[in-house]
Amino acid sequence: MLKDHTYKVTITWTGNNGRGTASYHAYERSHTIQVTNKETIQASSDPAFKGDYTKHNPEELLLASVSSCHMLWFLHLCSVAGIVVLDYTDTATGTMTELENGSGKFTGITLHPRVTIRDAAQLSLLQNLHAEANRFCFIANSLNFTVHHQAEGKVVSSF
Repeated sequence: MLKDHTYKVTITWTGNNGRGTASYHAYERSHTIQVTNKETIQASSDPAFKGDYTKHNPEELLLASVSSCHMLWFLHLCSVAGIVVLDYTDTATGTMTELENGSGKFTGITLHPRVTIRDAAQLSLLQNLHAEANRFCFIANSLNFTVHHQAEGKVVSSF
């Protein structure tokens, strides 16, 4: 049975310097991302496109969405498999290719999860669970390219 989930965000442009979009250089790319009952995210475009480097940009948010979705699925799968994860960090990287006409697209994302678990006997199971998390991730399944992962696992007896 299919089950739809609907999400809603409000994007508000805050970069009008008084002249609107009179020219390419007349306005800021600043905007806010709002979700009901959550903190507002201050956003802009990437600095390469005249954005504010101190604010999140859509490309970073896409990368964060993929990484977060993968982590949540991985933690779920570990929980079901009886693997106790003590720590998880991912330094995800993504490549966007800008095309000659000014448009662009992401051509690849690689996740680099570093996972700490308690039981050394379960270390060999982590790669398969990362692959399974990759197959289940809602965000990765919505992309037109494969999300890769280069995972590392380590064991600590006490945390």
